[in-house]
Amino acid sequence: VQLAESGGTSVQIGGSLALSCEVSGHRYTANCLGWFRQGPGQEREGVASLDDDGTSTYATSVKGRFTIFQDDAKKTLYLKMNSLKPEDTAIYYCAASPWSCGQLSPPEFDWWGQGTQVTVSS
Repeated sequence: VQLAESGGTSVQIGGSLALSCEVSGHRYTANCLGWFRQGPGQEREGVASLDDDGTSTYATSVKGRFTIFQDDAKKTLYLKMNSLKPEDTAIYYCAASPWSCGQLSPPEFDWWGQGTQVTVSS
């Protein structure tokens, strides 16, 4: 499975942004897709996940502000982010797991994209 993120940029506090992740290769082996982020000096943390049955899970810090979804062909994963805060500043990674979504933990995911930078500032 190959993953390629895009859409990262600088945005003002309170703004919105949508990230995309193109999923290619043996897409059928990926049962769970997720978004993670890593801020400066911080560990990589889970943001949201989408199971193959359509079930979505969100980190508490983004619940109600972020939405994870994919296109009908299941070739592109999206993360729509609203009401952005400075603490959302990070490199955002798309990831895929051959297993059903679990605890939104990095070790559960086998395939990763290269990341895209999101900066939220005034």
